[in-house]
Amino acid sequence: MPSRQDAPPAHETDSPTPAQAQASPASSLAEAALPTSAARQQALRLAEASRALWVATLSLMTAFMQTPAPAHRYLLARRISRNFDTLSHQECFDSGCRGSFERLSRRWQAQSERFAPDSPRPAAGLRRLFS
Repeated sequence: MPSRQDAPPAHETDSPTPAQAQASPASSLAEAALPTSAARQQALRLAEASRALWVATLSLMTAFMQTPAPAHRYLLARRISRNFDTLSHQECFDSGCRGSFERLSRRWQAQSERFAPDSPRPAAGLRRLFS
C-alpha cells in the first residue's frame, strides 16, 4: 500500500474529486431540480390557499344561514358562488371534488338570483312624493 507521501496530489489524478466541478453529480441534479422544487413549492402554496378559500366559503355559508336580511343574503350568495367557481378550477382538488364545486357554484348562483333586488324603485317613490 502506498504511503501518503507516495500518492499523487488530488489535482493531478484522473478521478474527479470534490474540488473539481464535475465531481458531484448531485450538484447538476440539484440545479436541474430547482425549477421543479420551486414549482412544487408554488403548487403547495396554491393548495394551501385553495383550502383556506374553502374554509372561508364555509364561514360565508354559515353567515348566510344566520342573517335574515335579503340584501345581505344576496351579496353572500354571490360571493359563495364565485368562491365555488374559483375552487372548481383548482388542480389541487380531484376531478370529483371540482365537479362538486362547479355544481355548488351553480346552486349558489341560483340562490343569489332568488335574493336579487327587483328593478330599482326609487324613481316611482320620488314621483309619488312630488305629485
